[in-house]
Amino acid sequence: MERQIKLTAEIMHVSDEELLSKAKDVMQHAYCPYSKFPVGAALLTADGTVVVGANCENASYGGTICAERNAITTALSKGYRKFEAIAVVTQLEEPATPCGMCRQFLIEFGECRIIMGSSRGSKVTKASLVKLLPNAFTPANLEMHRGESPSSKN
Repeated sequence: MERQIKLTAEIMHVSDEELLSKAKDVMQHAYCPYSKFPVGAALLTADGTVVVGANCENASYGGTICAERNAITTALSKGYRKFEAIAVVTQLEEPATPCGMCRQFLIEFGECRIIMGSSRGSKVTKASLVKLLPNAFTPANLEMHRGESPSSKN
């Protein structure tokens, strides 16, 4: 007689402290020979998976990718599209917010919590993405634009 085992997937709760710890850990892998400013990020997907990223600088500065965008593109390459939170850690004593480009990149996939910390101190700052990027340009703006006809603009 064959026995069947039923497995159920539970979404594990990942605390803000765990996300900050993972961001701090990956920060050591940052490639930042020019700015000497390592950043680590830990992105929490809707199913509870954590995807990390570190900043990667380039001699052609425009080719630099921030830790947050590194984590997002890694998550996208694994099929994730919904995110709950992202933790960002730097060596500054005061937690730093994601840059404008990273905020715009994040809002593409909807609202999420932003947890900012320091590898040198215990101060943590939390904010919603909407608070950090009010009146954001989102995919919804493009949908509205597609619905307008050229003749309706007089």
